[in-house]
Amino acid sequence: MTVLTTRIWPVAHGRALALGETGRLMAIVNVTPDSFSDGGEHAVAASAVEHALSCVGEGADILDIGGESTRPGADPVSAAQEQDRVLPVIEALVSIDTYRAETARLAIAAGAHIVNDVWAAQKEPELATVCAEAGAGLCLMHTGRNRERLADVIADQRLFLDRSLAITDAAGVSRERIVLDPGFGFAKETPQANLELMARSDELAVFGLPLLAGTSRKRFLGNVTGRDAKDRDVATAATTALLRMKGFAIFRVHNVAINMDALAMADAMLAFQTKP
Repeated sequence: MTVLTTRIWPVAHGRALALGETGRLMAIVNVTPDSFSDGGEHAVAASAVEHALSCVGEGADILDIGGESTRPGADPVSAAQEQDRVLPVIEALVSIDTYRAETARLAIAAGAHIVNDVWAAQKEPELATVCAEAGAGLCLMHTGRNRERLADVIADQRLFLDRSLAITDAAGVSRERIVLDPGFGFAKETPQANLELMARSDELAVFGLPLLAGTSRKRFLGNVTGRDAKDRDVATAATTALLRMKGFAIFRVHNVAINMDALAMADAMLAFQTKP
């Protein structure tokens, strides 16, 4: 039986979010022309803000703004391009999806509360210092890109994320400000590796930190269902319910409404199971 631990996640600008008792949704707001399922839909700041506000209305707790696509094969952008895309939007929103220290610093200054780093402070370790100085929340995501990976999926999680936590510890980031993301779909060896990671994800409790799941519309869901990226929201909601039952606290999604329903069912089951 999953035992949920309620904790307070302090983030920048004196804000905080309670994690544990109910699942939380992080809505994806891509201000990019080439993201894998919604590229170009919200590339203009006004459109991104409108979309973000609709996500809040549907129940999102966190709005995650991305200015560079992380899909395999995407063209990299410069720091200036990324900042031109995200800074006009970030004034109304709260999380910046970046691995760049300078973008993180500017976004926090513009009002962001959380930094979501798909390289887990290993691409630009200075990002950890930025977060420490600002008191920002920090999401550290596991990735298998551009490195040798251990055969065992959980052993590789521990190897990679332990390195990241050593960086954030050295920079002075309090562990209470950190959330871990196992990085579903980010250079996992096969679709089966993602399924194994889901099945064994309760083993990540060894870190003692809240977990964030980013399965939304990922390719491995298409391998299972045969559906194109924009038609994978039902499969995403299924993984949201499954991983909530495994103890995950935050779910990064494109479609807020359908995942709210999935979380409602999972939270109801968890509450039922823990009744005295």
